[in-house]
Amino acid sequence: MVRLSAIVKVDSKGRITIPQSVRSALGIETGMLMLLTADIDKKELCITPILASSDKIYGITLTLVDKPGALARVSAKFAEHNVDIIATRCASIVRGEEGSCVIVADFSRAKVTPEELMEKLTELDEVIQVRARRFEAGLEEI
Repeated sequence: MVRLSAIVKVDSKGRITIPQSVRSALGIETGMLMLLTADIDKKELCITPILASSDKIYGITLTLVDKPGALARVSAKFAEHNVDIIATRCASIVRGEEGSCVIVADFSRAKVTPEELMEKLTELDEVIQVRARRFEAGLEEI
């Protein structure tokens, strides 16, 4: 695994400049969408390049039965339909009973629409509820 590190300064408008070497290594180009995920508790920021247009990015919110393998079965359904998972945030709501996941997904190469994937996910025994909405530019809580 190759890792690049850089220390950058935030300007007066809250912007940072990603060094050219990092942009080149990750294929980041002018105008490209980036997913910023801030972990407030850890004080960490993760920046993920998105290679699709914004109208193909969806937030899928799931309520699951909290049992071993539930998330694996959900992930397998995404893979089966060629839906790329960009980011996830999952947690137990009631340990051993119910959990929640928010998945940011790229449908640009998918074999299904978000609505069709929702239908396929509800067929899984582990899925209690599923919702999907297009991920808009701006602040979203995941």
